[in-house]
Amino acid sequence: MEKFDVVVIGGGMIGAACAQGLALQGRSVLMLESQQPAAYDASQPIDLRVSAISQSSVNLLTDLQAWPAIEAMRLCPYRQLQVWEDPQDKLIFDAAQLDLPQLGFMVENRLIQLGLWQANQQAGVVRRIVSQTQLLKNDAQGVQLQLDEQQIEARLMVVADGANSSMRQQLGLGISAWDYRQDCFAINVKLDAPQQTTTWQQFYPTGPRALLPLAGQHAALIWYDSKATIRALKQLNPVQLKQRIVAEFPVLPGDFDILSSASFPLTRRHVNRYLKHSAVVIGDAAHTINPLAGQGVNLGYRDVKCLLEQLEACDFERLDQALRRFEVRRKPDNLAMQTGMDVFYLLFSNSFAPLAGLRKLAIKALASSGPVKDWTLKYALGELQ
Repeated sequence: MEKFDVVVIGGGMIGAACAQGLALQGRSVLMLESQQPAAYDASQPIDLRVSAISQSSVNLLTDLQAWPAIEAMRLCPYRQLQVWEDPQDKLIFDAAQLDLPQLGFMVENRLIQLGLWQANQQAGVVRRIVSQTQLLKNDAQGVQLQLDEQQIEARLMVVADGANSSMRQQLGLGISAWDYRQDCFAINVKLDAPQQTTTWQQFYPTGPRALLPLAGQHAALIWYDSKATIRALKQLNPVQLKQRIVAEFPVLPGDFDILSSASFPLTRRHVNRYLKHSAVVIGDAAHTINPLAGQGVNLGYRDVKCLLEQLEACDFERLDQALRRFEVRRKPDNLAMQTGMDVFYLLFSNSFAPLAGLRKLAIKALASSGPVKDWTLKYALGELQ
């Protein structure tokens, strides 16, 4: 039976980052994933699943020796974030506020994963594609797993297999969860304008509508609305959908062609406990958040950074103490961000007249607040932890 210091369940953006960090600490690491990501080719269309990677997450990926490979593929820096309900009262966050060259980057999820997998190979992470992973034992001494036709043992198991984590279920870790009343419709377009460097979001009573700048002349249009409206939008052909966008979306920077589209449900989840014996849950397996502010993957990278710090400071004889410290540090921060996004979502996604006035005053106050505005931006970028 093979033995490892750590087995990481899930080789996505969060699992591969954690595996890389542990390997760089000198641990023997096995990373399990159910499918191989498609290789990158510059001629491929841009994926619909993209993430707004904050500068703090870029710093982590740089420390993990993965950022150069990601940067060598394709990405789009964004230097400004604009939020408004009334176009006359825009709340603007600018990289210049914090003397940064950019607030972050828009990157396809698959390319982040590929960059990390390339770094994993160089760091000696053992990677296996498996169809089934069954938990046989989990106690204070470690875990034992059945992988298809093979069994392995590890002192620590990091669970990072996404929002619908099967390993979280096998561990018996309960979650609190609910579906939001809206779905998200993502539409990739090609603009006839130069590459954009501003991401913006306008709020409507039925939900926000946003633009995410992508590499080259591409952009992603994000449309939050009722499930029925999103179902109807999905049935439209490209000509009809373009007509709806022109009529109902904020003004875009020029003409555009629709390339692809897909819808995603919005669900909030938070695991009741982050750890059990020799297993710890991180990233979307532990918490999902309303994607309103693009903080999901960045919260996952905060988990990775914190876990690596706790494990580096301990030997595995004191593993339980390190995992408890991780939970104490990360659970409140994740819960605060989830709650903050929910309040923001409820405050803006309605037509209740008294709240409309309150929203306008709040945006004006924050826009002119100076230090408070800077603090808000730093917290969203992960500069304050």
